[in-house]
Amino acid sequence: MARYMSDARPILFFDSGVGGLSIAAPARAAVPDARFVYVADSAGFPYGTRSEVEIAARVPALLGRLAERYDPRLIVIACNTASTIALAAVRQALDLPIVGTVPAIKPAAAMSETRTIGVLGTKATVRQAYVDDLAARFAADCRVIRHGSAELVQLAEAKLRGEATDPARYRAVLAGLFDQPGGEAIDVIVNACTHFPLVEDELAAAAPHAVRFVDGGAGIARRIAYLTQGQDFARNAEDVAVFTGEGGAALAPALARYGFSRVDRL
Repeated sequence: MARYMSDARPILFFDSGVGGLSIAAPARAAVPDARFVYVADSAGFPYGTRSEVEIAARVPALLGRLAERYDPRLIVIACNTASTIALAAVRQALDLPIVGTVPAIKPAAAMSETRTIGVLGTKATVRQAYVDDLAARFAADCRVIRHGSAELVQLAEAKLRGEATDPARYRAVLAGLFDQPGGEAIDVIVNACTHFPLVEDELAAAAPHAVRFVDGGAGIARRIAYLTQGQDFARNAEDVAVFTGEGGAALAPALARYGFSRVDRL
């Protein structure tokens, strides 16, 4: 009872890089009193170009270490690639709530008027059977066009470091969707990587015509609020961003804007 009445356990967000900030931001609005720990597996970055075997081995093992170190009340795998590959294994390994991030195909299908949607993710995400299943269940009457881009992950990271990015690079990424057969009819794009909402303005400006973008951030925030309702959120420390490798110092100003005033190295 004493622990419950002064429960300072954080919510832990996990991603290969800083894409999960697009999930942490709406979550902070949903549970403003909670303490957050954000972990970027920069030593393993980027996940989108790694094999399924590598990710399936790395993510559960690393999250086990992080759970022991930070004693979170809940873990958010704020990464589509890690979620589509390793979510089940993590849930089996850890005895605490685990919230995954999966492509928002269902709301995209509900929004589309042309019945043609684009799924923009990493190569590792868009080729998963999990995405096949989502498309079959929730967008059976739609044409679902997919494109995997490692380039866009790098652009999002560069933007957060304060670096200028070339609009032509965003146009080239989107061409991977719009230049496919039927792609000219796309009216909704699923940002199926948590990095991509961070450059949504740049993507919208680069699109050949007006499109809407959708991602899972708001839904995940609602899920976090539901799973933690009625819990105490006492604080005993500031919010912290943790990097497993290099890169934290260059991103410190951006992380501070998202409420992570301290940056540590694991």
